[in-house]
Amino acid sequence: MRESVPTSSALDEETARAEIYGLLAQLFYAPPPPELLDALRVAVTEAPAAGAYLEEPWRVLVGTAREMQAAEIRSEYNALFGGVGKPDVYLFGSHYLSGFLNEQPLARLRGDLRELGLTRDEAMPETEDHIAYLSEVMRYLIAGDDVAVANLARQREFFAVHLQPWVSAMCEAIVAHPRARFYAALARFTQAFMSVEQQGFDLLA
Repeated sequence: MRESVPTSSALDEETARAEIYGLLAQLFYAPPPPELLDALRVAVTEAPAAGAYLEEPWRVLVGTAREMQAAEIRSEYNALFGGVGKPDVYLFGSHYLSGFLNEQPLARLRGDLRELGLTRDEAMPETEDHIAYLSEVMRYLIAGDDVAVANLARQREFFAVHLQPWVSAMCEAIVAHPRARFYAALARFTQAFMSVEQQGFDLLA
């Protein structure tokens, strides 16, 4: 996963979308390393057009990163998503779609990933339905060089099946957690971004 933060309003829309998915992948996969946290803290918060839908949740996310110490964010990540056994908040789609991990939604996802020519890195301990993995797949479908795979139709289909049905529920669970501060801001930004994505894909229908 690349370490990058959307910092310029000059980025074209598709590049910006890919960068946001890449950022979500990094922030949900693990507590941000120093380089990523430093980049987030100095990120531009003004949108190219005043009042843009993502401007306020992005401003809050960046502001929260500036206010909190790295150790606080790491502790919060572990409290919400880590620990031994059952985490307080799941980051896996199967949990929200079926109520259990490693169920039919994961099997379908693996089949779709094979069709896209994508395989899981065996060094990654999490299953493919982790929000970080799915965000990285979306980044690839936007920014990849193979136009047979990286195109709007594939993005829309993958998003509709493997992200849209459950990400909002995950974000709501994060926001409701009493320890959530940085990740509550991240969850609200994620919800807003996914809403924009959904509206964009709806226009393709």
